[in-house]
Amino acid sequence: MNRATITTAEQTSPLTPHPSPLTVEKRPLVVITGPTAVGKSRVAVLLAKALDTEVLTADSRQVYRGMDIGMDKPTLAERQDVPHRLIDLVGPDQPFNVGEYRRLALMDIDRLYGLGKLPLVVGGTGLYVRALIRGLWEGPGADWSLRQRLENEARVKGTDHLHRELALVDPESAARLHPHDQVKIIRALEVHRLSGRPLSESHRRHAFAETPFSPLLIGLMRARDALYRRIEQRVEDQLAKGLMQETKGLLDKGYGRRLGSMKGLGYRQLAGHLAGEYSYEEAVRRLKRDTRHFAKRQLTWFRKEPGITWLSIGESEPLEAVAARILDLVRRFLSDLAAQKEADELTSGQVSKTDGRLEAKQTTCQPANLPLGVAR
Repeated sequence: MNRATITTAEQTSPLTPHPSPLTVEKRPLVVITGPTAVGKSRVAVLLAKALDTEVLTADSRQVYRGMDIGMDKPTLAERQDVPHRLIDLVGPDQPFNVGEYRRLALMDIDRLYGLGKLPLVVGGTGLYVRALIRGLWEGPGADWSLRQRLENEARVKGTDHLHRELALVDPESAARLHPHDQVKIIRALEVHRLSGRPLSESHRRHAFAETPFSPLLIGLMRARDALYRRIEQRVEDQLAKGLMQETKGLLDKGYGRRLGSMKGLGYRQLAGHLAGEYSYEEAVRRLKRDTRHFAKRQLTWFRKEPGITWLSIGESEPLEAVAARILDLVRRFLSDLAAQKEADELTSGQVSKTDGRLEAKQTTCQPANLPLGVAR
């Protein structure tokens, strides 16, 4: 089979090995997103190698240490090949939120700019991506005693009860959230009780209109049937790799089912089986079903986000070919930014003949040799 290939890092590096006018003034940022199992992580490895950069993960599940199989983290070989940041940040029982993610991500992005590298953000957590490129509303801090009371209320009366309560004080947020999304429902109720205003109203006031970067947003998608087949295969692969043993090990270490990390896909369903609530076959069925529902919610979120360029991946299309298509978009993106920068300089009368105009021109992104065996 003939595979599409892309250029090596030396031939395609779009920026200089030091802070350049383009990175300082335009702050280019490439974001690859899409539903779970679409192929983001494998494409990211190919892109990062071609661009001589690092992968900045935008996945709220991969921040937890010791939860590798269920969170589908990059393999050790992939991490050795390409640095992956913003994973394995906290223990399964430690709190972590979007504000902390944004703070750490901004530090990594500035570090990469200082090295003359193009930041590559990859992940499917929509809130993380939005907060990074459009800013973050700084709401009231966590009130752990209030959260504990709400969690106890949910345990006694059910999460549906909290969802109905939210609908009375913030119908807009209630309509947006799934009735079983306990974490987000509790946060919305917490914001209302602490601030006296609905979370939806606060979000409208903020408008997420900050523009800290010049982003290129690329969404990967597949036909629904093809995506669902990949989801089912991923679940089978995770089970074969030892997801059951990983779940049992976490429970044995005292990481209970009530933890947010343990409510993630895979752990929640298998923990129920280990507790004797249903059979192994039922646990697998639930995991595949819930993962499909999760992918659908991700797509719903991202389709509402402005500025995403969607790329449809053919079922038999090699991920090398997908990476080559993305690199062509990156080339045009950087070329447009360089032209915009030059136009800005002409307008201000400060154009310089030596002012780093070669960054985008150096980005050829033509087919060449791409390492095989990393696509999956």
